Amino acid sequence: MKKLTKVVPLSISFLAVCLWLQSCTKPSQTAAQSEQSQGKLVLTGSSTVAPLAAEIGKRFESEHPGVRVDVQTGGSSRGITDARQGVANVGMVSRALKDEEKDLQAFSIARDGVGIIVHKDNPVQLLSDKQVVDIYTGKINNWKQVKGKDLPITVVNKAEGRSTLELFTNYFKLKNSDIKAQVVIGDNEQGIKTVAGNPNAIGYVSIGTAEHNAAQEVPIKLLPIAGVAANTENVQNSTFPLSRPLNLVTKTQPKGLEKQFIDFARSPQVQDIVKEQNFVPLSK
Repeated sequence: MKKLTKVVPLSISFLAVCLWLQSCTKPSQTAAQSEQSQGKLVLTGSSTVAPLAAEIGKRFESEHPGVRVDVQTGGSSRGITDARQGVANVGMVSRALKDEEKDLQAFSIARDGVGIIVHKDNPVQLLSDKQVVDIYTGKINNWKQVKGKDLPITVVNKAEGRSTLELFTNYFKLKNSDIKAQVVIGDNEQGIKTVAGNPNAIGYVSIGTAEHNAAQEVPIKLLPIAGVAANTENVQNSTFPLSRPLNLVTKTQPKGLEKQFIDFARSPQVQDIVKEQNFVPLSK
């Protein structure tokens, strides 16, 4: 009997330990679902994509309690680098991927154009491609040379690493080293503020961002390129010559929270946000 009384408690203890271990190694379905619904996403990169991603992020957070979406700018090059190095969950890139970047996964969430802006009070309504090139290379340095006022032109250029700069130079067949700029800016908002504050300035920015600011009575206007009006309608119908995809990029095929966010950003649930930001929604 003494032997029996010793064995029974040991058996019970062993069973209890097994049950405890199982409870530790196999969490309940509710706990796993809870982990999926909580977390943080870091997005870095394009200043064009950032405002759109931030608004989409707010809506995503409202539908996923416990999730935080942190959006940081720095240019498309930063988006590529951070996604590749794992510094960010998702990179924001306002152009198509280059051949040497095809190791990354890219997901378009909208389209945008790049347009030339001048001050609203500038009487110039149209510039030819050659005149734009001559202005940016310093061959034309006074507005009177293009039927404007007798005032010096302030050339505003984008900083290295900005996809807007790459698109602009590629279209006009320019090298950045050829550009004679008086002001070098970073994001679109900085470019718009510079031109709005200087009646003699010329710059180029996201059409969507420019339209949004013009609607808020910021004193800028978009000039046509190749005779085509710079607006989202012409980006949508593919007649505007300088347009681009707005992409989210990841190091590998996205999973979990990253996939949920990217799918959400490409869904009809956010098309109203895309339009509010003056970008062109993805085709159905």
